[in-house]
Amino acid sequence: MKVYVDPISTTSRALLLFLAEHGNPAEIVPVRLFPGEHLTSQYAAINPNQCVPALQDGDFTLCESSAILKYLAEKLDSPTYPRDLQQRARVNERMDWLNTGLYRDFGYGVVYQQIFPKFRFDNPATQAQVLAQAKERAPKWLAILNDHHLNGREYLCGDQLTIADYLGATYLSIADWVSYDLAQYPNVTAWLERMKARPSWQQTHDEWNGLVAHLQQENLKSA
Repeated sequence: MKVYVDPISTTSRALLLFLAEHGNPAEIVPVRLFPGEHLTSQYAAINPNQCVPALQDGDFTLCESSAILKYLAEKLDSPTYPRDLQQRARVNERMDWLNTGLYRDFGYGVVYQQIFPKFRFDNPATQAQVLAQAKERAPKWLAILNDHHLNGREYLCGDQLTIADYLGATYLSIADWVSYDLAQYPNVTAWLERMKARPSWQQTHDEWNGLVAHLQQENLKSA
């Protein structure tokens, strides 16, 4: 079984966390985004979306981080994807929720527009307006995460870690890229601290930490 990832990729990191905590049962195949390795014809034959991650298990290929997490958890009979029907439905619900409103407005809207040229608008006035609108929308989802999903809970679905936490923590940690202040969401920050304190986070985030330090330094230079 092979998993194609870039260690700095938000969606890849969720898989790396899961694999690290389950004995690394798959071969990790690096696909570097900055040099454009995901755009080669060889990789397109694996993942026609030309994105990471992707999984190959024999002659079966699967794309999309959420689907891969569920497949791996099912294959390994992981307690992070409970078999109880309603508990599993809750995990699915949280992952769908992360992938729709929150990641759209916070990830693509607030963070990526400030970091990646392909998400920016050439017209500075348009760029400023679109970014401002995303910054207005994102707090709604962060408040739901803080006041509902994590209110009185250690993790997104209760007191037990699930694959939703791997996905959610990697999504929320991109706040570090732009020094987005999450202090007004204490349940979110406490949950992120718990996730970042896990040994698997330290094992899988060397390159990520280097990128964060670089981006924060660049932000200071441009301030």
